[in-house]
Amino acid sequence: MVSIKAAIFDFIGTLTNLKKYSVKVSEMKLYRAVVNAGFRVDSEAFFKAYGQVHEKYRVIRYQKLIEVTNAVWVSEALTRLGFKTGPQDTHVKTAVNVFFQDYLNSLELRRCVKRILEKTAADHKIGLISNFTHAPVIYAALRRLDINEFFNAVLVSEEVGWRKPHVKIFEEALKRLGVSACESVYVGDSPLEDIKGASLVGIKTVFVPSQFYTLENLCESRQKPDMMVKDICELCEKLPRFINNIV
Repeated sequence: MVSIKAAIFDFIGTLTNLKKYSVKVSEMKLYRAVVNAGFRVDSEAFFKAYGQVHEKYRVIRYQKLIEVTNAVWVSEALTRLGFKTGPQDTHVKTAVNVFFQDYLNSLELRRCVKRILEKTAADHKIGLISNFTHAPVIYAALRRLDINEFFNAVLVSEEVGWRKPHVKIFEEALKRLGVSACESVYVGDSPLEDIKGASLVGIKTVFVPSQFYTLENLCESRQKPDMMVKDICELCEKLPRFINNIV
């Protein structure tokens, strides 16, 4: 009988919902922050350059699974427009923080999240793996939602350098938690990033539908999680039994 020692969760979608968020509004705030920092450029030119760089790194991020932070996108866009700057420029970092403020404020816990974390933390280590381009947002969200205390290890793709479903980010999570794959369970909402990624490492998986991914998406992906639930509240009832019955 295998003893499960850790449960690892995805964050956005699985534990949180994104409510009333507009990326267009955030992009305009990013542009205004860039201009206020002294980069005098008209909006059309900025968004054209930003869009080109965004597409360049989207390919790298989703095909090669190498994470690239927003400060790189913004600074490269400005460099293309003739400005001397880089991802370490404090003005660029400030603009990125402005861009993500609305996103951070739009995150809210799904029902029963605190209950499942409390129940799981009583007997197991808890980890979190998030694909996100700006790690401070994830840490700030965990504090704002008052769940940071539950996690023994938090991994954000921007810091690790690899995105789910790359095996390296899952292997790093196991290393930090001090457990093996067979001693772990992973809970996520993305058929490819979460279910496929964790399965590649040998971790048992649980699929939770979200506002981003449905059971239909799971069927289309042809991924086969070890367990499926309709929401986090059902997970509260089924996860303990699932963990105890893993052989």
